[in-house]
Amino acid sequence: MNRREFLYSGAAAAASATRSMDARAYGSILGANDRVGLGVIGLGRRGSIVTGAFLGDPRIQIRALCDVYDKQTADFQQRFKDHTAGAEVAVEYQKLLDSKDVDALLVSTPDHLHVEIATATLGANKHTYLEKPTLHRWYERDALVKAAAQSKAILQCGMQQRSGAHYMQAKQEIFDAHKLGHVVFARAVWHNFPWQRRDIPELSQPPGLRWDLFLGPAPKVPYETSRYSSWRSYHDYGNGLLADILTHWADVAQWMQGDSDPLSATALGGDFELRGDLTNPDTVSAIVRYKDWNLNFESTVLSVRDPQPTVFFEGTEGTLDLTREGYTLTPNDGEPVQVTATQSLEAAHTRNFIDAIVKGDKLNAPLAAGIAASVPVMMALDSYWSQRICTELAGNEDKHNS
Repeated sequence: MNRREFLYSGAAAAASATRSMDARAYGSILGANDRVGLGVIGLGRRGSIVTGAFLGDPRIQIRALCDVYDKQTADFQQRFKDHTAGAEVAVEYQKLLDSKDVDALLVSTPDHLHVEIATATLGANKHTYLEKPTLHRWYERDALVKAAAQSKAILQCGMQQRSGAHYMQAKQEIFDAHKLGHVVFARAVWHNFPWQRRDIPELSQPPGLRWDLFLGPAPKVPYETSRYSSWRSYHDYGNGLLADILTHWADVAQWMQGDSDPLSATALGGDFELRGDLTNPDTVSAIVRYKDWNLNFESTVLSVRDPQPTVFFEGTEGTLDLTREGYTLTPNDGEPVQVTATQSLEAAHTRNFIDAIVKGDKLNAPLAAGIAASVPVMMALDSYWSQRICTELAGNEDKHNS
């Protein structure tokens, strides 16, 4: 099977699963005055941010919490003390799957646990909001697609730009109307992540941390403080900037361009400042080639000034600077047009998920979108670790992706 056939088969399977899930949503409609019982698996930084967005909707009630570290659970309960009283608490996520009080689950764990948990939540017919990246390894795709196709529940991928009104406006009014002419470059930049720039003293394993559950399917290694508290820096648990950031910006670029079929990718980078046994680079550049345009990506966790992370589109008839805060359209002939966004993307995206459950609305970021956004990421990762240009994904099951 060649690259194009391989990617097409995956996209077709995901699209089929998405159509089935959207249809089944209508059969799972709650009463108009009913609340959606939410369970949260993974109570750290992202779990807290997305939970806060969920709680902006009065239809949500938190009914279950799960984390492998008791202190993180306690901190989460204190942070949302007005909403977590009476919620079931578990260390093992499997205990939430049989709860009749839980209608939906937010999966906001480290990346290497995403597919294992999401396949289980879908298998239990729990509506699932899966934080990005959708995949940690490409070979996980088939299991997730199969679980989604067989489930009575829906799956929303955590790519919140998909629910942004100004992103939808840009797609419809600029790209669909071809106001930029032929777009040949999409330049994606995002820097400066202070929570990943830490010197972490080695401490003893906290007694309330289930290290075995944190490791999950990853290689079994002794506890290290940095592996837990800075897991994004380790290839076993996350794919670093190429997953954390490129997933978002590749999704935006592919969506706007109407092209999710990358032909090749190359990525270079390294640890330019961070030291130790961290395995993911602190700085990376990647170029993803499509049929008639390039996605150029740059990102570093270091304190390089980056006041406004952006995807900057360059076309023969103008440019578009597209950010989470709005956009500036600058035609070659005419005055610039500025649009300012005022909505919370997190709130809009969680509301779309709830509307899909309650009213049967169409999901903005179904599984097909999550897998499509994973393709350029996986190709760039393959290139980075193999030190070659990647044109195929079917054969990337080697040691750096195992």
